Formats: sequence, structure tokens, C-alpha cells
Amino acid sequence: MSFKTIEFHCNFEKIKTLGMKKILVPIDFSETSDNAFVYALEMAKRLKAELVLLHTFELPIVDSQAMPINYATIYNSIELANFEHFKQKMPKLHTIAEERNLNHIPMSHIMMDGDLLLSIKKVIAQENIDMVVMGTHGAEGWWDSVIGTNTGSVIAGVSVPVLSVPAGAQFQKIDTIAFTTRFRKKDIEALIKVLFFAKRFHAKVKCLYVKTPNSDVTDETIRRWQSHFEDETNLQFFVIPNEGVKETIEDFLVSQEIDMLAMLTYKRNFFVELFTTTTTQHLSYHLKTPILAFHE
Repeated sequence: MSFKTIEFHCNFEKIKTLGMKKILVPIDFSETSDNAFVYALEMAKRLKAELVLLHTFELPIVDSQAMPINYATIYNSIELANFEHFKQKMPKLHTIAEERNLNHIPMSHIMMDGDLLLSIKKVIAQENIDMVVMGTHGAEGWWDSVIGTNTGSVIAGVSVPVLSVPAGAQFQKIDTIAFTTRFRKKDIEALIKVLFFAKRFHAKVKCLYVKTPNSDVTDETIRRWQSHFEDETNLQFFVIPNEGVKETIEDFLVSQEIDMLAMLTYKRNFFVELFTTTTTQHLSYHLKTPILAFHE
């Protein structure tokens, strides 16, 4: 058995041991946040995980000379106001869970002051978080919203998988997951994880490679991948020659009726370049596909 064959075999074995115990959900009680919460509930149901709900807020910077009063009084009043807001809004989330018959999903709540990304990193470390699910805000189109200030920084800044749910998305049964690949070694581990998710949802995986004119991926490499994954009956490979990578992915999501797009983020600059170009109005309106981002 060759080294490459052993490499694939060992990774396949990881499917049996992968687990998701805790899913972090940053919430701000907006409609976008509520939609992401529904996705998180559905993920937790199938992954047998619990949810950790995080609400963050910023404390103001107080100039002691301009406002010579007790800082503790200011901070305590702000924390109390945020706590009361948090307490008033939480029943809404429990109602959403009950309406979907998912009120049995274990949930804990954290309220924290400070920067969102730093707070998420802190909670990931403290709570041993396995995944983050969060909504994306953006008025300039679906692709642009993914790389928005908050979600983009979280995708690039944390080590666990991030499921970003675009504004306006409504949860539908996840039957088909797309995975973009370059047929690199680093993609193997990510595809294994995608297959893990797909098995939990009883979903198909459609692996897409956009072959540009300057592609250095050989036909032999593609055949080797296909042969090593041939036992995965819910997996299909698609090789589409085209110089427009982003446009080809968009078309693929529509034509193949994709419910979730999984991808390896590679370097930050690749991710930004791929997702910040302008889309047509038609595609921006119709594409509401959540993106599951894994890291190198």
C-alpha cells in the first residue's frame, strides 16, 4: 500500500471519531441572528451537541477629567441595562426552539462586554467550543455580506469551523452540500469533515473544482481522488472548466440546488478576493446559501 493510500485511509477513519459537543451562537436578537439560531438548533439536533449563546456589548470609554464621577456606577448601570435586555429577549429564543420541537436541546447563556471577535475567541477556549454559527449582515449582496466586518473577522480569526447564515435565509432541509476543492492535500481533511456533516443530515455532497486555464491540477490527481473516495456513495465530483471561479460557483449553487456551501478558507486574501467582487442583481437576490468555512 502506497503512502498516499495510507494517508487517505487514515483520514477516512477520522469520520468515525469526529464529534461536535458544543456550538457557539453569537446573538444580538435581530432577525438575522434568529435565523442563525434556527440553523444552530438544527445542527445541534443532528450532531447531538449543546448550544452556548453569547451576547456581547461594548462599554464606553469615559474621560475622567470630563466626567469626574464613579466609573463603577456607570459600568454597573450599563451592565444591568444589558442584562435586563438579555433577560427580556431570551424567552423569544426558547419559543423558537419550542415551535420547532427542539426545546430539548441543552442551552447555556453568556453575556460579555468587549469586542465580538475577542469575546468569541475567549469563549471558544473556555468552553471548548467545536463550531460557531452566526448570521451575516450586509446590504451589498450575499457574497459581500459573508466577508462583512463581524462574520468575516470571525471566519478568519478562529480555529473552529464557522457556519455563516446570510441575512434573510430560512432553514430548509439540508439535502445537498457543495464543497469547493483545489485537489490539494489540505482539502482532504476538510472533505472528510464535510462528509461527517453530510452523514448526520443524510445529505449528498457535490465536490466542485473550477478548472481555470492556468490550473496545475492533473487529470491523474483528479482520478486518484475519485478512486480513493469511491466508497462514499453520497459523494459526486464535478470538474468545470471556466476562468470565472466565483461566477461558476454561483451557477453551480443554483443549478444543483445546493443547501449549504462548504469550503476551506485557505489564505485570507484568497477568501476576500473570491467573495468581494460584485454579483449580478439576480444572483444576489436568489443566493441565500449558508457557508460552512473550515480552516487550513
